[in-house]
Amino acid sequence: MSREHDLPEAPSRRVVLKGAALAAGALAVTPATAQAAPLTPKATPYVNPLVLQRADPHITRHTDGFYYFTATAPEYDRIVLRRARTLNGLATAAESVIWRAHATGPMGAHIWAPELHRIGGKWYIYFASAPAEDVWAIRIWVLENANPDPFQGTWVERGQIRTAWETFSLDATTFKHRGTRYLVWAQHEPGMDNNTALWISRMASPWTLTGPQVRLSTPEFDWECVGYKVNEGPYVLQRHGRVFLTYSASATDHHYCMGLLTADADSDLMNAASWSKSRTPVFTSNDTTKQYGPGHSCFTVAEDGRTDVLVYHARQYKEITGDPLYDPNRHTRIQKLGWKPDGTPDFGVPVADTVKESA
Repeated sequence: MSREHDLPEAPSRRVVLKGAALAAGALAVTPATAQAAPLTPKATPYVNPLVLQRADPHITRHTDGFYYFTATAPEYDRIVLRRARTLNGLATAAESVIWRAHATGPMGAHIWAPELHRIGGKWYIYFASAPAEDVWAIRIWVLENANPDPFQGTWVERGQIRTAWETFSLDATTFKHRGTRYLVWAQHEPGMDNNTALWISRMASPWTLTGPQVRLSTPEFDWECVGYKVNEGPYVLQRHGRVFLTYSASATDHHYCMGLLTADADSDLMNAASWSKSRTPVFTSNDTTKQYGPGHSCFTVAEDGRTDVLVYHARQYKEITGDPLYDPNRHTRIQKLGWKPDGTPDFGVPVADTVKESA
């Protein structure tokens, strides 16, 4: 998401598999002669699941007041887009296909994890795909649209983002920090005993990297290496003088979970030593709420423009028949993101499904 627009503060896959409560307010005491103040309307609870069968969700709130939503469709053959004035409105918003996989050649298979960003007055979509004839040769690609309305105009294929190696790479995200634009993505490094690690680079243009490419994290803890040794799905949130980078780890079944990297906002983000890594996952499956494999998160803000919202996908069951990559029921979910007294994010647990009230 374009954080400079979306947030108020500056603001699994294998080497072959793709493979993250509002405080109760007290009523003010008024003099006995004063009339009772009207009750503040109760905030509308979020609908969960928000969008069925949409994995790797990305929601950005643009300056036009709309929330824009895109995600991976389980057929892995297209890029979809929705918009609504409210987060809950995305559940029923019309969905448009703004781009389809090629029948042959590059960008022909495994259309994964699109992200919509507004950069320099244009819209960009970053996504992963593979040639139709070599479906695991997955790389990062970019689309551009100069129309102010991303549902209109023409999506131009700007090509592949060239990284240091021609290896399995995916899940690109971009953010701007103190005037510099960065790309963070997941990629397999030749000679490394992993599926994917996380990388960062400065950008010369929305589809071109410049300078060194630095490894920020590689799977090392047990919880990052279940099924596959995966770090993927990175996303950045800038708050409280720090840069938080969430990511997802392990296979895409119920072991999928989220980790966290943190850097001081004054540090050199291109220095791996600037980043500290949580030794334990920050967001995991929960048997009580019956949500499994939460991850591939992003962040947006609530309608009040202040409250941070965690966006992610999860399944409603643990047991999967066959390869979890082909189980379609990773649903988009949202919930309020909490903050600890030390200024670090408090993810809590994936919330239970919304209980529909009877009429």
